[in-house]
Amino acid sequence: MSTLIVLLPPRDPAVPSQEWQLPEMPFVLLDKSGRKERAGRAALAFLPRASTTVLIVAARDMLMLAAVLPPVKGQRLKQALPNVVEDYLIQDAQTCHIALDPQPIPGGKRMMAIVDRGWFRFIVEAFNAAGHRSLRAVPVTRCLPTPMTEAAAAQPAPAEGVAAVGALNGMPAPTLAGPTPLVAAVLGTVAQTAPAILADAALSATPEPTLLDTTEPRVELALARGDHGEGLAVPLSALGTTLAALAGEASVTVYELTGLPGGEPTLAGEAVPAHGVHVGVAPLPFETLARNALASRFDLCQFEFESRPWRLDRATLRRLRVPIALGVVALLVAVVGANIQWMTLARERDALNAQMTELLLNAFPRTTVVLDPASQMTTQLEHLRVAAGELSPDDYLSVAARLDRSLGGIPVNGIAALDYHDRRLDVTFKPGVKPDAGFAQRLAQNGLVGDIDTNTGNWVIRNGGGQ
Repeated sequence: MSTLIVLLPPRDPAVPSQEWQLPEMPFVLLDKSGRKERAGRAALAFLPRASTTVLIVAARDMLMLAAVLPPVKGQRLKQALPNVVEDYLIQDAQTCHIALDPQPIPGGKRMMAIVDRGWFRFIVEAFNAAGHRSLRAVPVTRCLPTPMTEAAAAQPAPAEGVAAVGALNGMPAPTLAGPTPLVAAVLGTVAQTAPAILADAALSATPEPTLLDTTEPRVELALARGDHGEGLAVPLSALGTTLAALAGEASVTVYELTGLPGGEPTLAGEAVPAHGVHVGVAPLPFETLARNALASRFDLCQFEFESRPWRLDRATLRRLRVPIALGVVALLVAVVGANIQWMTLARERDALNAQMTELLLNAFPRTTVVLDPASQMTTQLEHLRVAAGELSPDDYLSVAARLDRSLGGIPVNGIAALDYHDRRLDVTFKPGVKPDAGFAQRLAQNGLVGDIDTNTGNWVIRNGGGQ
C-alpha cells in the first residue's frame, strides 16, 4: 500500500478562520515497499492519492506538555483532558484538540500535543474532502533527527516541561534552559502577512515589545528537546541569538530542511553565531523528514479525528453514487427477473394441472372432486385393472407367482409358511431348507427384492420392478 507524506504550512494567526486556505504543499509519495515514486509541491486538489496519508504538522501550531493523567479511558479521558491543561493555555481549553503520545515517559507522565480544534478540523476535513480517507498527523518535532553524543547520553532525564504561554496563537513562551541537548531545524522562510510582535523579552533587545522589521525575512524554526517540542518564527539575523538563549548551557544541533521544491534559502555549510556558541548547520533532506514521520507512532488524529476510511459522509456518498446506483439497478433487475420467471413457471404449472384434470375427467367422468390428478388417475387405473381380473404388481397372487418362478432348485414343499401384509411377503422355510446363493438373483430377475430378516430368519420379499 502506498503512502503520501505532506508537510503542512503553519497557521497564520492574523488570518481569520473563514479565510483559511492551504497553499501548495511539499509532498513525497512512497510505494508499498518504501521506495520513492514521486516528490514535489502541489495544491491539495492535485496531491496524488495513496492508501495512507501522513501529515507533518508545524511545531508553531501546537503546544506539547507532559502531565500525569487520570486513570480513565475513552470518552471520559477526552472529557478530562481540558481540565489537565487549562492552566497552561491562554485560549479556552474546550476549543483545543488534545492528543496523547502512546509511549509513556519516565515518572508516569504522558506527553500531550495541544492544537487548535478549529484549525485541525479544517485540515482533516479538507483532506477528507479531497479523497484522502486514511489520515495520520505527526508533529514535525517528532520527525527531527536525534543525534546521541557522549555528553548527552551522560546527562539525566529532563524535568517537566515549562508551560508555553500563548503557543496556540502563534507566539511560544520562553523555554527554560536545561541539560537536554537542543535539536533545531530551519524549515524555510515565513510568508509575512501582517506585522508581528515579539513578546518575549529574552529574545528582544529591550524589555518592551518591539515591532519587527517586516522587510527582513523570517525563518520557521522547529525545536526538539527530548520528548518536548515547540516552534517559532524568528528573523534570519536573530537565529543564532535565539538558539543561544533557548539552549542555555546545552549543546545545540541545527538542521536545515533541504530537498524542497521552490528554491528555499540555504544556510547549510554556514556557521550561525550564537554568543559564543558555534552552531553548524547540517542539511536535513525532506525525504528523511518524511520517512521519520512515517516511522513516528505519535498520531494526532485521535478521538473524534480518528481515521475511519469506512465512515460514510457526503464526500464518500458523492464518490460512490454511481456504484450505488448500479447496484440498486442490478438488484431491481434481479428481483423483477425472478418474479417474471416465477410467474412463467406458475402459468406452466397451472396449464399442466388443467390438462391432467381434463384428462382425468374425460377418462373418469364420475370423479366429483379433483385434488391430485396424477395420483387419482393411478388409483382409478388400478381399480379398472382389478375389475378386469388383472393382477396388480402389488397383489399377493402376483408376488407369490413370481416367487414360485424364482425358487429354482428349492422344493415347493420346503416352504413352511407365507405371510402377506403391508404389500410384502414373509417366507418361512422349513428347518433344513436353505435357499441357494442364486435365489436373490432369481428374485431380481422376476421383479422382486428379497432379504433376510435378522430377527426372525425369514425372507422378506417385496415388489421391486413393477411387473
